[in-house]
Amino acid sequence: MKIAVDIDDTLNVVKRFEYASEYIAREGLPFLPLRPQADRLAEIFDWKEEDVRRFLREGGGDAAFRNAEAREGAAETLSAWRAAGHEVIILTARYRGFFRDPAGMSREWLGEKGIPYDEVVADIPYEGKGPYCAAHGISVLVDDDVGACLGAQSAGVAAVLAVGRHNRSRAAEIAYGGENWWEIDRAVRKIAEEVSDGKNFGG
Repeated sequence: MKIAVDIDDTLNVVKRFEYASEYIAREGLPFLPLRPQADRLAEIFDWKEEDVRRFLREGGGDAAFRNAEAREGAAETLSAWRAAGHEVIILTARYRGFFRDPAGMSREWLGEKGIPYDEVVADIPYEGKGPYCAAHGISVLVDDDVGACLGAQSAGVAAVLAVGRHNRSRAAEIAYGGENWWEIDRAVRKIAEEVSDGKNFGG
């Protein structure tokens, strides 16, 4: 079985607001907070895309992603999936408009955190993840973005929501979810059991 997994706020915890606030204060910029818990930089402050790009490319903002801590249990879970014969595709919306080499920086972070995978695919917008999974024979998408998960479900791909503060209010919209990686693992195993009587995990 092929399993696609998002990086930011799924495999890790990105402190966007903290890093952006420090940058804004340091540069004396006039931006005001809009949604501090938002999972997209463009929505955290009242700034424009070009301001976000400048923060990431010139203001050291990419450190928020490079230094992000892995969520507990993520590496162990992906290791177990691969040991059971599953293919793990890291599927991230990080794109070249914001990051110079989104796939490369993703591989670097995954390597530093000891998180195993088979392939990294970057520059896939949130709304494109479901269609991408359907087109590439991916059975499950694990992601923190509700829109990405809804798109996957609409495309016939099982979705597991990585639940956090920014999306908890909408968690019921997704068939499966988990507050931590042990719950995410249980959800993926349940999906596997439903499609193959548990044989994918030695059942």
